[in-house]
Amino acid sequence: MSLRLHNTLTRSLEEFVPLRAGKVGMYVCGMTIYDLCHMGHLRMMMAFDVIVRWLRASGYDVTYVRNITDIDDKIIKRAVERNITIRALTDEMIAAMHADLGAVGVLRPTHEPRATEYVSQMVGLIDKLRDKGLAYQAGNGDVNFAVRKLPGYGKLSGKSIDELRAGERVAVLEDKQDPLDFVMWKSAKPSEPDDAKYPSHYGAGRPGWHIECSAMAATLLGEPFDIHGGGMDLIFPHHENEIAQSEGASGGTFARYWLHNGFLNVDNEKMSKSLGNFFTIRDVLKTFDGESLRFFMLRTHYRSPFNFSDAHLEEARSALRRLYTALDGVAAPSNVPLDWSQPQAAAFRAAMDEDFNTPLALATLFELANELNRTRSADTAALLRQLGGVLGVLQQAPRAYLQGGLDATAIDAAIAARNAAKAAKNYAEADRIRKDLAAQGVELKDGPQGTTWVKA
Repeated sequence: MSLRLHNTLTRSLEEFVPLRAGKVGMYVCGMTIYDLCHMGHLRMMMAFDVIVRWLRASGYDVTYVRNITDIDDKIIKRAVERNITIRALTDEMIAAMHADLGAVGVLRPTHEPRATEYVSQMVGLIDKLRDKGLAYQAGNGDVNFAVRKLPGYGKLSGKSIDELRAGERVAVLEDKQDPLDFVMWKSAKPSEPDDAKYPSHYGAGRPGWHIECSAMAATLLGEPFDIHGGGMDLIFPHHENEIAQSEGASGGTFARYWLHNGFLNVDNEKMSKSLGNFFTIRDVLKTFDGESLRFFMLRTHYRSPFNFSDAHLEEARSALRRLYTALDGVAAPSNVPLDWSQPQAAAFRAAMDEDFNTPLALATLFELANELNRTRSADTAALLRQLGGVLGVLQQAPRAYLQGGLDATAIDAAIAARNAAKAAKNYAEADRIRKDLAAQGVELKDGPQGTTWVKA
């Protein structure tokens, strides 16, 4: 079976056929980098990390571009508040983003362009639109896109211009010809710091959000390219406006497949600082390890709403531990090619080929774990680790993961003392040691081969 994916543009599952055999170009809208990344950001990053991993596992040479917006109203405001330069702020937040995403196993993209490094390309794209009569400079110095002059605007969101106008909540600026017109070049304000202003023949200013992605995608991937992705909240206006700019300038197709991940909720409510249910990735990593957090997110299909809660995260951690427990003590061979004809591997592949169905793919891992618990087969262990590796899990040494970074030497000494107490029939002391270890988060397992332990 070939790979099928859900194309937002056509609202249907389609067979994926890349422009060039064996190669994929994919652009995903990344972070506006003024603060730490939160769980909603991780939801998007994880969705496309899995997609890239599966494309590569399927034999494609993937060029993955995920941009960074490093100039924006919120960035300027935060830098001024902290009395530091915009570059100092964005460098700090990019480093924090890389650390947090790395802890959850999110791979770096092939290219991670910063918007401020592509200003000349953005201005060039605006020039093309101006020359075609699709852009105009307003009295306040901003350069706007003339939405009504482009036939077909609204095809991604599936709404006509009149429907979009009916939903317009923003007051019309006197300098706009139409309330749906959007800014591509923002004229500099006297109150803004110097490092927020870039020179251009439209006057000093900075690019608008939408033009950034159009210019960076075209520069790094060419037009058209295969896949454009992002969160569902970006369908309108961001992605709609990208299409308008890019196709208005080129006269051709911008991107062929549009993929969008579902929203993240917290305890069935939208994550919000005002509701007190707002979590950064770093907040969650204080309590849960990165692999458990990754496994948790894999349990929901990327297009479905994702419900975040501590209880669900605990369940995911326990489920991951069951897989590692099955692997514990079985020496799996390494560097063995993955046999896709094996029944569980074939089922895994079928699940991933059907719009990246990670919950169904995970079910095959538990089938393998059950088989491994029965047979203790090295080949089964190898396959379990290989398929887990495709999704970015089960790559740690099982015992090390299960012990969770606790002091193994001290715990082993306590277990030895407990064994000595039991041998001397001092059961009160043995029970005390067990309780002390449990208080430290250590779970003991007594068996025929002696006592083993894991992090509870």
